[in-house]
Amino acid sequence: MYPRHRTDERRTAEEMDEERRQNIAYQYLCRLEEAKRWMETCLSEELPPPTELEETLRNGVVLAKLGHCFAPTVVPLKKIYDREQTRYKAAGLHFRHTDNINYWCDAMSHVGLPSIFHPETTDIYDKKNMPRVVYCIHALSLYLFKLGLAPQIQDLYGKVDFTEEEITNMKRELEKYGLQLPAFSKIGGILANELSVDEAAVHAAVLAINEAVERGVVAETLAALRNPSAMLLDLRQALAGAYQDVLHRAKLEKGSNARNRYLQGIPEGEDIYDRCLTQAEIQGNINKVNVLGALEDVDDALERQDAPGLLRALQDPVLALRHLQRDNLDRYLEQLSADRKQKALLGQVTPVGMGHGHPVQPPCLLTLGSPAVLQAVSRINAAIRRGTAAQTLEVLMDPAAQLPVVYPPAAPLYQHQLALLQRQHPRGELGQEELFVAVEMLSAVVLVNRALDARDARGLWSSLASPALGLAAVEESNAQREAGAEFLSWNDIQASVNNTNSSVQEENNRVLAVRLINEALVQPDPEKTLAALLLPAAALPGIVLPTARRYHDVLVQARRLKAQATADDGAELWWEEIQEGVCRANQDTVAARSMALGMAAINQAIKEGKAAQTLRVLLNPAVSLRGVVSACAAAYQDRLAALMATKSQAGSAQLGWVRHRLADGANFYLSLQSLEGGWQRPRHGAPNTTHLSRDEIQSIITQVTAAHDRECLWASNVAFVVRLQARLRGFLVRRDFAARRHVLREQRPAATRIQACWRGFKQRRAYQERLRYLRDNTDAAIKIQAGVRMWQARKRYQERLRYFRQNVKAVIKIQAFVRANKARGDYRMLVHARSPPLSIIRRFIHLLEQSQHDFWEESEVLRLQEEVVKRIRASRQLESDLDLMDIKIGLLVKNRITLQKNKEQLSGMMAIDKQKGLKSLSKEKRQKLEAYQHLFYLLQTQPVYLARLIFQMPQNKSTKFMESVIFTLYNYASNPREAYLLLQLFKAALQEEIRSKVDHVHDILTGNATVIRLVVSFYRNARGQNALRQILGGPVQEVLRDKTLSIRTDPVDIYKAWINQTESQSGQKSKFPYEVSPEQALSHTEVQRRLDISIRNLLAMTDKFVSAITSSVDKIPYGMRYVAKILRTSLAEKFPKAPEEEIDKIVGNLLYYRFMNPAVVAPDGFDIVDISAGVTLHPDHRRSLGSIAKVLQHAAARKAFDGENVHLCGVNRYLEDTYHKFRRFIAAACCVPEPEERFNMDEYSEMVAVAKPVIYITVGELINTHKLLLEHQDSIAPQHGDPLHELLEDLDELPTVQALVGESVPSPADGSAEQGLAHLSKMEMSLTLTGKLVPATSSEDSDARSLLLSTKQMLVDVIQSQAGDSLTEILWTRASEHEEASHEHLMRRRALRDAQTPVTLKRNRSLAANNQLSMEDKKRKIIRNLRRLESLGLVDSAHQYQELINQLAKDIRNQRQYRQHRREELLKLRQTLQGLNAKTLFYEEQIDYYNQYIKTCLDNLAASNKVSGKNKKLQPLRYTAARLFDKGVLLEIEELPLSQFRNVIFDIIPCEESGRFQVKAKFMGIDMERFQLHYQDLLQLQYEGVAVMKMFDKAKVNVNLLIFLLNKKFFKK
Repeated sequence: MYPRHRTDERRTAEEMDEERRQNIAYQYLCRLEEAKRWMETCLSEELPPPTELEETLRNGVVLAKLGHCFAPTVVPLKKIYDREQTRYKAAGLHFRHTDNINYWCDAMSHVGLPSIFHPETTDIYDKKNMPRVVYCIHALSLYLFKLGLAPQIQDLYGKVDFTEEEITNMKRELEKYGLQLPAFSKIGGILANELSVDEAAVHAAVLAINEAVERGVVAETLAALRNPSAMLLDLRQALAGAYQDVLHRAKLEKGSNARNRYLQGIPEGEDIYDRCLTQAEIQGNINKVNVLGALEDVDDALERQDAPGLLRALQDPVLALRHLQRDNLDRYLEQLSADRKQKALLGQVTPVGMGHGHPVQPPCLLTLGSPAVLQAVSRINAAIRRGTAAQTLEVLMDPAAQLPVVYPPAAPLYQHQLALLQRQHPRGELGQEELFVAVEMLSAVVLVNRALDARDARGLWSSLASPALGLAAVEESNAQREAGAEFLSWNDIQASVNNTNSSVQEENNRVLAVRLINEALVQPDPEKTLAALLLPAAALPGIVLPTARRYHDVLVQARRLKAQATADDGAELWWEEIQEGVCRANQDTVAARSMALGMAAINQAIKEGKAAQTLRVLLNPAVSLRGVVSACAAAYQDRLAALMATKSQAGSAQLGWVRHRLADGANFYLSLQSLEGGWQRPRHGAPNTTHLSRDEIQSIITQVTAAHDRECLWASNVAFVVRLQARLRGFLVRRDFAARRHVLREQRPAATRIQACWRGFKQRRAYQERLRYLRDNTDAAIKIQAGVRMWQARKRYQERLRYFRQNVKAVIKIQAFVRANKARGDYRMLVHARSPPLSIIRRFIHLLEQSQHDFWEESEVLRLQEEVVKRIRASRQLESDLDLMDIKIGLLVKNRITLQKNKEQLSGMMAIDKQKGLKSLSKEKRQKLEAYQHLFYLLQTQPVYLARLIFQMPQNKSTKFMESVIFTLYNYASNPREAYLLLQLFKAALQEEIRSKVDHVHDILTGNATVIRLVVSFYRNARGQNALRQILGGPVQEVLRDKTLSIRTDPVDIYKAWINQTESQSGQKSKFPYEVSPEQALSHTEVQRRLDISIRNLLAMTDKFVSAITSSVDKIPYGMRYVAKILRTSLAEKFPKAPEEEIDKIVGNLLYYRFMNPAVVAPDGFDIVDISAGVTLHPDHRRSLGSIAKVLQHAAARKAFDGENVHLCGVNRYLEDTYHKFRRFIAAACCVPEPEERFNMDEYSEMVAVAKPVIYITVGELINTHKLLLEHQDSIAPQHGDPLHELLEDLDELPTVQALVGESVPSPADGSAEQGLAHLSKMEMSLTLTGKLVPATSSEDSDARSLLLSTKQMLVDVIQSQAGDSLTEILWTRASEHEEASHEHLMRRRALRDAQTPVTLKRNRSLAANNQLSMEDKKRKIIRNLRRLESLGLVDSAHQYQELINQLAKDIRNQRQYRQHRREELLKLRQTLQGLNAKTLFYEEQIDYYNQYIKTCLDNLAASNKVSGKNKKLQPLRYTAARLFDKGVLLEIEELPLSQFRNVIFDIIPCEESGRFQVKAKFMGIDMERFQLHYQDLLQLQYEGVAVMKMFDKAKVNVNLLIFLLNKKFFKK
């Protein structure tokens, strides 16, 4: 496989980057494969696959061999270290392997490859930069091709496949080393620049050659090639046509490869030489044509057998043949002719039967076994064994064989290949099918060779691609390359020359050696003969020293026989005869020694006396004893032992040696001690005379075998006599049988009648008896028949049952498939049918039953919800406590400042304090502040109010209101919460706009909707500005940087610019008028030319903008994309019949025209480009951007140019293509997640937030918002119980600016009053937004839901227990006993399950009570409930209550979704609980901190009463009631007259805790009561405006004066 671009979906940046890396890895693997194949061609050896090639190159062996190919003198083979790589395979890399790399570099320098391509040694040895090594190999191949020293490397990009694993591994390897691929496609240009003197001249000459080749005129091509600037060598006039053809094919192939690379997205810049031939490639192809021409000359000379012509052709400098010798010219001619004939063995042939017009078809299966076919096949096999090609061809052409077409000139091929197949066949016979396949393939081979001889590339390709040939991976692009072997190649000729030279030298040396051998044979000394045989020039294999005597004897005998045959006493042996004699002598030695050893073994076995062992050695083939029979083993042993005993008495039994005389009279001697033998008589030891010779043993064997044969003769005669007697008896019986048959044949009619009468009589008698028997036993017969029938039925049943049991798994699968198919069909009907039948509901009604896991999850949800509610309440209580703490701290700080004054000043300050603004420390102001906070929290979290308010206001006011308030209310979406809520507002406002104001799909464009303007303004000027810079910055900068770019699409402007330019250049007034119409301007050719150039530039630049926009979907702000999605879905819902294309146009208007187009037209106004202060865009640039924006607008709206812009109608096709790109862009832009998922918001997010939302709003905006809400509250909140009405009632009337700020303004008479109010209204204030609990709504709807739920539950029980086709049938049909029992069982099972259910999950009493009802009672209750539900309009009896059945189907469908939602709810509740715990912990820490702070404040107040050096305890105060009355602290004591005040004493005692006092009251010295007084409680009462408090439930005290007294006495204020 190789990487492909995905076009079915938009890719992310990561995916595109990953695809780019995959493409680079695939490209590098292709380069490796190209280098591998080229090196294999040069080295003629197989190399590892591309994934292992880098590792193979590290030792430099392959590279050094490559250097030897093109520079053998620089890199001899003997210099290559570890040439067979044995050292590398055993121990890995060695430092001497670097010598191989250096040899290769020296070879490249020797041939002149520029050093810029050379890699470093470490790049290869340490694998630091292997891509550079492959780059060098590609450059070397092109350079050697130019020199004519090597073939051209192939371009395999997109033509080879690699596995995904190989591509991934290579990608990781490149990333591991951080390597960048060189520009392989630019090798030709770099090579031309490095090798040329005048680069520009060479470049121009090469381009001219390419253009001439493209035109196809041979003369022009040759003239361009002869241009001296091209620096091309060896040009030949006669080959001009071949130059044109070869260069044209090379250019086409290179252009095709370039298109393939750019279509696949190769990350290399496009170069002119990617499609044009370089100077090196042109020179290489010229050399290739020259070589082919020279080879044709050689072939012609061989055809004519012209030796001088052959020498001239071989000496052609183009061939560069080495070691040519004129003396060997005849041998060259002979050898090359033989090679040519062998190569052309399968040359021009004419198939037999070609004129019939029909190919031979394969034999029909019905005729394969016919006798004619079998006989023909037998004849073919016999002819193949005989080995005569002509006879084999004749029988193959026999039509009876039904074989494919055969070709007579290829007869030797058929004979040779079919003989090989026959010998390899197990039976030694080829069948008709095997012959058919073999002949068909061989004929296909013949056709390939015929196409090669005819130089027919098309015929070659058709032959190679033939299925009969069976070739794999045949590529049509290589057909011409494979057809290049029509005659002997340069390698064939050079090899023939070298072989001829070496064979001549070897023959001369061999003649000399043969002469010396013949001279030695004349002398009787075998040693001289051996020395001559051992001469290296003789090249005689297998010469052994101990066989010297035998060599001499055999060769002397052969020389004598040759002299006799030729009648020439001086005849000498030739080399082949000497070789034959040496081989025969060696064979004689081996045979003689084997025979001698066999004879020794026989004598030893005879001595041991074991008959079996003696028989085994007698049967030894080396001894060649005749007539040995296994049955005579004992006789052989006895006779031979007796003979040996006889010889032992007279002879010597020493272990010396034994002589054996061979058939030709030669003697062979065997040592019985060492068992070594030779042809020389041993010098030491005596012969053993007791040893039996072969002749003696053969004589004994012959005698014993003859005696045994005589004994066996009688046994064979007995069998012969028995057979003779049997044949005589048979003759007598046959004679009697013939006589009897003769009588019967003469009396045949009478015999037939007699037999027929007798058979009829017997048959009638048997029938009568059988009939009588059956009638007597009729009952028994019936029982028997019934039993038989029962047995047969039982047998069939048992067989069927056995079959089912044997295939029980298959039966189960079939049943499961049928049930599953039925269940799927029923479920599809349940899901997709609008009104599913009751039978389908009954099938799936059990899914509504709850399992124990369901109960556990429900219990967990309830528990977590309860826990969350408790936590929320506790959190709110803690929040309230924190607010109280804030007030207390503020009162303490305030009291510390203000109570330094006297009593009168305190009262005055408190009166003034009540007038200090909204945030003053008073309960009234605090309540008003909280009311505003509740109001703005409601507006922020419920966007429907602001959406309706925007809709109610005029556009001019609504725009100003939105810009001043809404963005402030949502803090410009500065955090996820505000961003989420702002999107909800945009969504609600847009949906309200479409629902109320849009009557036609295009009204959203013409109406200029307020929310659209708001969305675009927010996301374009705030967060979207950077996005616009990222999207449009690149193409805009490109337009601004191009100083020469001028896009004019108005013909009149172009015409005027042309006139101005003409007048400026010529200095004369133009003869054309200055004011013309567009039609008149277009009538001028120059205007049309300039307009065409402008249009081309316009489309080129517009395409870059389109690419930048459509590829940057992820850079568009999320809010903009989400609003586009809402716009698209809302329009589709309201206008379902509107074409999707029209809706996409409206969405495109939002995304491009409103959001992006202004930035394209005026990039300086949206910070798209950086422009210095005071600098503006050039008018030409602004005009160009405007033209681009105009084309983009038309493309997005699919609006063609016509009318006044008719001259731009050529752009309409581009607009159509771009529009489809915009549609894909719009679809991708609208594919965004919901805000809940984007911002991770849910219903509990507000509860777990620790920090409360704070907004900063001016006083004027606060008052204006309040005023607008009061004016439009009936439209915004039409329902009377809406929470907005309650909040507005809490705020009461509209406040003034002074009331909110708490400052006075000058009188109206003063001129600065208006300015002061304006200044005060711009003052900002912060509001900490909090929610207010809203009372729950009435539960009228819940009763109907409860009734419906109860009815559905009872209906589920009834449907499960009772069958019926409709609901009315079930309800009005009485249940059977079985159905009642089923219902009771269902209720008991549910009761057991409910008993294990937690209390919180138990059914409500009404549902639980329903379980106690009988089935009939449930039916009656269901009927009553259905009547009530029908009165409420929830069901209809006319439809047989199908609405209820549909709701049950919906419950079943939603069961799984509900369970998933419940699990999600559990997860959310757990997360919420964690957040609430964290929030509670935060509040508790804050409360602890505040308590500590208040305690510290009180301690500081108390500490001021202590003087330096004194740490006395605070003393209590004692006042009489009269004294306190005089101070104004005590106002009255109920039921006690003023005259008695002097008898009442109050003691104010400070406690250990700061700010706590104990007040004791005494009357007439008697303790009456005690009262605990808290300083903070007094401050709280003062804050709430309470002036009088009670102590002891009788005494009334002035709060302010009591605080002043405590401050003065205890806190020294």
